[in-house]
Amino acid sequence: MAQRSQAIQQLLDAEKKAGDIIEASRKAKGRRLRQAREEATIEVDECRRLQEEEFRTIVSQNQGSGDDFKNAVDRETEHQLRTVAHQVAMNRHSVISRLLELVTDVKPEIHENLRLSARPGGC
Repeated sequence: MAQRSQAIQQLLDAEKKAGDIIEASRKAKGRRLRQAREEATIEVDECRRLQEEEFRTIVSQNQGSGDDFKNAVDRETEHQLRTVAHQVAMNRHSVISRLLELVTDVKPEIHENLRLSARPGGC
């Protein structure tokens, strides 16, 4: 019987040792996961920082060219407005004369619709 209780005690000790080993293994796995998560977070933050820096550089480079483009468009618009104003000034009198000529030179004619209805068989 002493041998039996000693065997049972050895089994209980072995089971306790196995439980301790499993628990230590789980704790080590948890530590490794936390460490991997921290390293991944650091790596992601560094990558994000680099991408944001690159983005800011590109935006600052393009911002200047956007202002240049806006200035070029403004200059072209001003040039076109001056050209139109010059053409208006040059042609104003001739256009007004032509309009007055067309308005005052009335030639009485019978309208085409009246001519069609005046025909025999017309509506």
